[in-house]
Formats: sequence, structure tokens, C-alpha cells
Amino acid sequence: MTHKLLDTVFKAVDDKRAEDIVVLNMQGISLLSDYFLICTGSSERQVQAIAREVKEQAEKSGHEVKRMEGFDAGRWVLVDAGDVVAHIFHKDERSYYNLERLWGDAPETFVATDSNE
Repeated sequence: MTHKLLDTVFKAVDDKRAEDIVVLNMQGISLLSDYFLICTGSSERQVQAIAREVKEQAEKSGHEVKRMEGFDAGRWVLVDAGDVVAHIFHKDERSYYNLERLWGDAPETFVATDSNE
């Protein structure tokens, strides 16, 4: 179930042209979720569009989105879908918060996608 959700979230951010998509495997490292997906949008509007798509696609596939924070500002939107938490950053904010370094113990996970879709 978790991998299906991860695939859904990854496809949603990819469909909205998110950049620099990284997935961290948080299992055994954080009690918050199994995976963090981190990506970047080039404007507040794109960050919001990516977040909206994540929420819509997760709910469409039967997953509950527990909360979404930061949507109105569009600088760093957190979409909490339980086992997968998406962190969608404005390009100017991502390096400042540097979650990849903060969670440096978490191995990066690669998500295989079907490019023919």
C-alpha cells in the first residue's frame, strides 16, 4: 500500500513538472512517515499546483491526506498523506532548509515510473 501511495505522489509531482525530485526512505529513522518526497517548483503558483495535484491524486487513489500546510504562501508546502509526506519547495527556499542534509541518515530511494503513460 505504501509503495502505491509513493508511486501516486511521485507521478503527481512529475506530472506538474516539479524539479529535483528526491525520495528519502525514512523507515527506521523517523516515526513521522515511511517516505519523504522532496521537490521544487519555480514559482508560488507552481508549488501550489503541485501540492493540489498531490492531494487530488492521493485522495483519488483512496488515501487520506491528513493535512496540508503552507499552501497559501506557496513557499514550502507540506502534504501529509500518512506513509508519504511530500515537501514541495519554492526554488528559493529549498537550499535554505536543505532537508536532504537534515535527514542525511535516510537513504535515497528511486521510484521507477512508466514513461509511456
